[in-house]
Amino acid sequence: MAIKVEVFSTNSCPHCPAAIDAASVAKDKLGDAIDVEVLKIDESDEIRQRAIDYQIMAVPTIVIDGEVAFVGAPTDAELIEKLESL
Repeated sequence: MAIKVEVFSTNSCPHCPAAIDAASVAKDKLGDAIDVEVLKIDESDEIRQRAIDYQIMAVPTIVIDGEVAFVGAPTDAELIEKLESL
């Protein structure tokens, strides 16, 4: 079963593109082993509620398999290392 990676971001966040890029690089490297979803908190009440459910207080935040793994943008290597350890 693929590891679920959720990247919570907003359209106005200057650091969010780096987190989204790291997730994209991880997807390119790990392929079908991970399922990446980019979630824009400011575009949907449903997504905003998911962020509240995870108790996310800042973006970017990366949730891996239902657990907050990174607050802030990890480097590509940090994210890949975390995913490979699972």
